[in-house]
Amino acid sequence: MKLNILGGRGSLLDQFVAEIRDTQIQQDRMRFRTNLMRVGEIMAYEISKNLEFIDEEVTTSLGIATVPTLKQQPVISTILRAGLPFHQGFVNYFDHADNAFIAGYRKYNKNGTFEIKIDYITAPSIEDRIVIINDPMLASGGSIELAYKGLLNFGKPKHVHVATVIASKDGLDYVDKILPNNMITVWTIAVDDELTVKSYIVPGLGDAGDLAFGPKINY
Repeated sequence: MKLNILGGRGSLLDQFVAEIRDTQIQQDRMRFRTNLMRVGEIMAYEISKNLEFIDEEVTTSLGIATVPTLKQQPVISTILRAGLPFHQGFVNYFDHADNAFIAGYRKYNKNGTFEIKIDYITAPSIEDRIVIINDPMLASGGSIELAYKGLLNFGKPKHVHVATVIASKDGLDYVDKILPNNMITVWTIAVDDELTVKSYIVPGLGDAGDLAFGPKINY
């Protein structure tokens, strides 16, 4: 697994993530969603530097210009529901990309433990294509594992980029262990050291889905 950490370099990206983490600013749901979208846009740009481009002739009003253009559009895959604002940032930039959606959730047991479940996936063919799986938080790594394995029902991808805002060290170690190393590149802004017994990242940012769209009832 290749890991790219984009934060901590002193840029607007760090400012957006600081606001995403801030409990006071989080009270403004629109701003929270907007900042997730902005981070998605920046990450899409950074990932694009690793994709394949071809030269194309473009007719201007005064002549012909040769410019690099994407050889193949990626498939942007998001884990619902927290990933939706993040996803929007990606499609703002990869505006001709195909899209996939993965309905994942925590199934809580009576003893307080939980299992990660995938209920539904809708996707185009990903055969020999670049796939970007985005989820704002990479905590235990279980959601990414199930999303990756579920998408394999739609073909064998050329390469998979996992995009997240904040990752835990344990989650990264798990993804590195469980998924094929030559197929996975992980992109994150920050890596936090602690993961609680309920798989929440500390200091993290809280529940991204609740902060973006409101609280839910866990069954």
